[in-house]
Parts: sequence; structure tokens; C-alpha cells
Amino acid sequence: MNAVMQMPMEMQDQSADPLLALFERQRARAIELRRSSAAERKARIQRVLDLVLSHRDDIIAAAAQDCGKPAPEVALTEVYPVVGEAREALRNLSKWMKPKRVRTTLSMLGTQAQIRPEPRGVSLIVSPWNYPVTLSFRPLISALAAGCPVILKPSEMTPTLSALMKRMLESAFDPQDVAVIEGDASISTRLLALPFDHIFFTGSPRVGRVVMAAAAQHLTSVTLELGGKSPVIVDRDADLDKAARNLAWGKFTNCGQTCIAPDHIYVHDDVADAFIDKMQQALKRTFGNDPSAWRQSADYARIVNHHHHGRVQRLLKDALDRGARLLIGGDSDATQNYLSPSLLTDVPADAQIMEEEIFGPLLPILRFRDLEDPIRQINARPKPLALYVFARDRKRIEQVISSTSAGGTVVNHVVLHFLHPHLPFGGVNNSGLGSSHGEFGFRAFSHERSVLIEKHSTTHMLFPPYTGFVRRMIDIAIRWLT
Repeated sequence: MNAVMQMPMEMQDQSADPLLALFERQRARAIELRRSSAAERKARIQRVLDLVLSHRDDIIAAAAQDCGKPAPEVALTEVYPVVGEAREALRNLSKWMKPKRVRTTLSMLGTQAQIRPEPRGVSLIVSPWNYPVTLSFRPLISALAAGCPVILKPSEMTPTLSALMKRMLESAFDPQDVAVIEGDASISTRLLALPFDHIFFTGSPRVGRVVMAAAAQHLTSVTLELGGKSPVIVDRDADLDKAARNLAWGKFTNCGQTCIAPDHIYVHDDVADAFIDKMQQALKRTFGNDPSAWRQSADYARIVNHHHHGRVQRLLKDALDRGARLLIGGDSDATQNYLSPSLLTDVPADAQIMEEEIFGPLLPILRFRDLEDPIRQINARPKPLALYVFARDRKRIEQVISSTSAGGTVVNHVVLHFLHPHLPFGGVNNSGLGSSHGEFGFRAFSHERSVLIEKHSTTHMLFPPYTGFVRRMIDIAIRWLT
């Protein structure tokens, strides 16, 4: 076990460990923030909003440098969600913070009860590389709304964006309120050894297990936004034009590097050929008529780095070696971390692409005859972060939803639930723990504290010594309750 974890915090030499010194400053600040007003918290959220709006061009330039993202895509996926999150909190925070009165029951006559949201305290946000700004600043806004100081650890895989976020936040916040710590996995390990009050982690299920194990050392609460293989069902009565258009957007935005991107598609055999044709048409409309020209498209991002490019390329090669058929795409250039949008069919069940989260621009298309078949296959895998259904028949849509489990589900579209401010966003089991966004994000960083105030309760009539009278009163109370 890390030496920092072995001794009580107050016995450690803070001067020898700047991370520990920072943590202790925030722990002292957390006590002050418990009494912070809605106006004070809104002022901090407004600062984040102002930062993002004033640095929009910087964010776009940094995203282009780190992973070749198109400017409109950055505006839509990195700026818009943060602006929406901030404005939702600014509109509703006063309401979220109000204590909620609880109805008095018969057994609690003579008392008043309420639930008060209070800040969990010093919070660690560990964000990933695929959407660095959105997946850092949205939980940051939730933490500030709840009244928590934050240490943010962005991914080292997008160094330009990480450095930019550090400069932005340092210009607007004292480190005792918000601090950004850059570095590799060793820095994350050191941070996870500290006794945070809450940890918000976005990343893979594999690393999520590491985070949860570290949190368990201090019984720290966690929110885990993980991933997994998000399936799609395209039923026989689906609007195929809409399905192809929406799936091409949701899958290939950010080169497929989205935790809720469609991972693989089950399409009814009656419409499979027509659907495949429409998917190819949708790709050509989006990126160019000739796949050889896709590499020149200004609207298509790149894989984040050489390591991940190689990983996705190996998934493609393994699938083809096992008998999968490439319908379109497959063009690759390792020097640019480029891999074209690729559709595959006849993918065998034992291919690695059907076992691992793809997180890249490869899309297996699988045929089915009986709707129960894809349902069985979905239920045989770990619960996904998202499940998508394209169909018109309400009974068959309900059959899919009621027979499966997923973090979220969208019917006749993809990904949009991530942008809905009034829906909880999160996974289940392997795909995550807890929820975020809007009021759900505020609650993730809050403890719901129960408060009971005694006015003129008669419960003392049930106290010992247990005389005959007291025993009769207990019997009467039990009969009232039953």
C-alpha cells in the first residue's frame, strides 16, 4: 500500500508532498463551503461558463492539434454541452439546494422532518481524452453547484487541451476551490491514495475497477461513467433513411471515440440489404462520394494517438482474418492516425471486435430473424451504457426495453440522451455507477442529509421500564402500523 495511505493525514509532512498540501487546503475550504449560498455557487459556475465562451476558439484549436477534430464538431460536442450544463445549473440551483419537507407519518406525530442536500466535500474528477472539455467541465459544474472544492485530473493523452484547461481554471479560481493536476497514470495513483470525499471518474471499465478499489480504502463514494459495447437494433419496420443518417452521425463523430457510440448493429434480415445500402449512402453524403476522398474530409476526426490507432487496426485485421467481410472502408494511414469509417458484416462471434469495446470507426452489422435473438445476445454480455432501437411498432420497442438492461436507451436516434438536461446519465454495473447531468449531477456531489426535529412527540411513552402500561402502548402502536 502507498505510504501516504498508511499514516493518518495529520501526521504526514505536507511540505514534502505538494499534492497532500493542496488536498489539505481544499479540505479546510470544504468546511467553509458547506455554508455557501446559492448566489456564491452560481458565481463560480458563471466563471466556468464565461471561461468556455471566451476560450471557444482556443478550445477548437487545441482539439484540432490533439486529435484533428473539425471545428463544428468541437463546438457541438465540447462547447455546447458545457454551456447547457452551466445554464441549467444557474436556472435551477436555488431550487435544488432547498431542503425538502418530508410528510410526517402516524408513528412520527409530533415531529418535523426534512432532507437537506449538503456538499460531500473534497472531490476528485478524473476525466478522459475523448471529450476532454465536456467530460471535465460538466462534472466540475455539478461539483461547484453542490458546494465542493475540486481537484481535476485531465488525461495526458490530449496534452494541448489539458494545458489549456489548466490555464483557464487557474486564471479564474484559487487552487483551494479548483485545482488542475496534469500528469500520467502515476499522478492518478498518487491522487487516488488521498482520502477524497467523492471521486468522479470517466473512462474504461478496467480502470473503473482500479478507481473503485482505491476509493474503497477510504470508503469514498464514487460516480463511475464507464463504457462497454452499446448495441443497436434496427427492426423490420424501421425508417431506414432515418436510421442510416442518425447512426452514421452517432457512430463516426469523433472517429467513433465516444463512450455511447453505437458499437454494433443487429438488423432484421428482411431489411438488411436495404439498410446496408443506405448506410453506405449516408457515409458518402457525410464524408464524400468516393471513400478514397474521405481522408481529405474536413469533417472527419482522427484516432487520438498511435497506440489506439494500432489497437483498432488490430481489431479490424482479426475480424477479417476470422472471416468477416468488409463492406466499405478499411483505409488506414498510421502516420496520421487515420482509419476510414468501415462497415463489416459476417463477423463471427469469437472475433475480438465482438468482445472488446471498439472505440473507433468500425461498425459490425449483424442479421437477425427473431427479435428474441439479439435480446438474448445483449443479455449475455455485460450491461451496456446505451442501447438504441430503430422501429415503429411500439410493442416490439417495449419488448426490447423491458427485456434488457442498459444505462440509457434512445428510440429512433442515438446519443441524444447525453444532451438532455433533465435525464440522468450513467451506466449500470459494468458500464457505470451513479448518474450525472443537471440535478442528477448536483445530487452526485451532494449527501442527502436527513434532519428530524422533535416538537411534541409522545415516543417517550414507549421507553423503559417496560411496565404493563408501556407494553400495552407498544402493542397499540404496532397495531396502528399494521
